[in-house]
Amino acid sequence: MHIFTYKPPSIPWLDIRYKDRDIIVINKPSGLLSNPGRSPDTFDTAITRLQLCHPEAILIHRLDCDTSGIMIFARTKKAESHLKIQFQNRQAKKVYIAEVTGHVDDQQGKVNFAIGPNPDSPPFQMLTSTGKAALTYFQVLEHRPHSTLMELKPHTGRTHQLRVHMLSLGHAILGDEFYGDAATINASKRLNLHAQSLTITHPYSQAEMTFFSQHPF
Repeated sequence: MHIFTYKPPSIPWLDIRYKDRDIIVINKPSGLLSNPGRSPDTFDTAITRLQLCHPEAILIHRLDCDTSGIMIFARTKKAESHLKIQFQNRQAKKVYIAEVTGHVDDQQGKVNFAIGPNPDSPPFQMLTSTGKAALTYFQVLEHRPHSTLMELKPHTGRTHQLRVHMLSLGHAILGDEFYGDAATINASKRLNLHAQSLTITHPYSQAEMTFFSQHPF
């Protein structure tokens, strides 16, 4: 069973990529939780760091602790409501970059398998017919000597969706301490999964906006 030990990045500041009166966009580092859990040692998170300088910041969505990349926060209740509806209705467009083990043969495709909790090993997720529908579109970007760089577009937002769907193809994400074997975990010092872009409709101007952060692997 995987034992979670939280060691947030020591750099206390956040990489703020955009800010106006309604929203704040950051590039979250790998290893930082999106928001606190029940344990007191999980207080140091993206939202709590952001609230030190912007106490009005409101969490809209989450990235896994080990996933890096674009996150958006609201600064008003009206913006919060507008953004959360976009995420719930799958209007927000998310693009992730992942580096996975081995060579993926299909240049592009989709993974359409339902996902639910593994009752024998929480918080692990698994493919199950009784789970929630989960759909991921993928495209191969580059074949490397022992891995493949992929673009992933999740249509749904299930817990660990991209990790479980890549594993179902036989290609776990490098550095995945939850679902990878020893070789996969040792292949990278971090989980090679990055939220590279997010497209939303601005809550006030109604303009479509895309925020981008180049993947680091």
